[in-house]
Amino acid sequence: MELLYDPQVWLSFITLAVLEIVLGIDNIIFLSILVGRLPVAQQRSARLLGLGFAMLTRLALLFSISWLTTLREPLFHAFGQGISGRDLILFAGGAFLLAKSSTEIRHTIKPPFKQRKARLKDRLWLIILQIGVIDIVFSLDSVFTAIGLAQYIQVMAAAIICSVLVMMVVSGAVNDFIARQPTIKILALAFLMLVGGVLVAESLEVDVNKSYLYVAMAFSFVVELLNIQLRKQRGA
Repeated sequence: MELLYDPQVWLSFITLAVLEIVLGIDNIIFLSILVGRLPVAQQRSARLLGLGFAMLTRLALLFSISWLTTLREPLFHAFGQGISGRDLILFAGGAFLLAKSSTEIRHTIKPPFKQRKARLKDRLWLIILQIGVIDIVFSLDSVFTAIGLAQYIQVMAAAIICSVLVMMVVSGAVNDFIARQPTIKILALAFLMLVGGVLVAESLEVDVNKSYLYVAMAFSFVVELLNIQLRKQRGA
């Protein structure tokens, strides 16, 4: 109860919650792309279950602080460089995003002539599993940041839960917006390819300033919104 009366605790909580929401944007985009493969009746359940599973993975990482610290220790050396568990996770996650995003772009631009049948990778449980696994990749650095910003693990856990609840509320609107605007879907997939490239670069110890990435993404999004408005006016 003493934590509730400490202004520094509340400041840490708000800072971490906002940080988790901002860093969770790419996760919401990835979730929306995957959920779009499901029947409409299953999409809401998939979003909520996927984000719920993602929240559990973040909390599990948070409560495994001692294990997380070992991920930065080199497991072996290659080409004169130490390779840690974190590097392997980031590389695998980045490569998966690059492959997944490029495949989705190809299917979106040139869809198959026949109606695509539901396949194993389009099943609800497997999509939820993919959301949870990729969230681990997205969350590694944010969890390390949370540990550095907040002193109490209860504050970190509360911030994660709060941010996921916010994402649950807005994920439906994001999903509908991407579904209505094919060009936004292509732009979102291009963002995910950028994120995948950054993850691979970080796994190779190449320092990438993510602020440039997010500024470029925001600028491209605003330009595309203007293009959508222009097309509406010309079509009216």
